[in-house]
Amino acid sequence: MKKVLLLVGACIALLTACSKNDNNTDTFDPNAQFDKDSVLIVNYLKANNITASHDPRSIFYKIIDSGVVASKPTITSNVTVKYAGTFLDGKSFDSNDNISFDLNGVIFGWQIGIPLIGKGGRIQLFLPSYYAYGRGGRPGIPPNTVLVFDVTLKDFVKK
Repeated sequence: MKKVLLLVGACIALLTACSKNDNNTDTFDPNAQFDKDSVLIVNYLKANNITASHDPRSIFYKIIDSGVVASKPTITSNVTVKYAGTFLDGKSFDSNDNISFDLNGVIFGWQIGIPLIGKGGRIQLFLPSYYAYGRGGRPGIPPNTVLVFDVTLKDFVKK
């Protein structure tokens, strides 16, 4: 009998320890973060005299060269690009002159922006954190960070 009570007590303790603590709720508001990021981007664009397009509740972008518009990549395409990524302060965090990947395997901002241009096209993407690395960030990129990418679409293969 003692073993049964001990087992039941251990199970209750385990379930209690694993339950959600309502006193420690997550107060992150993705809409508020998006609004904050959007203000940062708008101020950056104004300060740098950049005219960019914007999809409501989405990314900001500037098409530098539309490329061959007869055919554009889709979300399932494999793309080859040249890119440079910077923070709003201009500090570079990543670049590559020739990299290929499936578009559906990268950040949302690229999935939205790269299909806007054709082969040989170039686009600047100004990404609210949700469309980049979001709350998690990644090594070298803090959480909730707005990112700027300059991307040239060298080639793509539709799948």
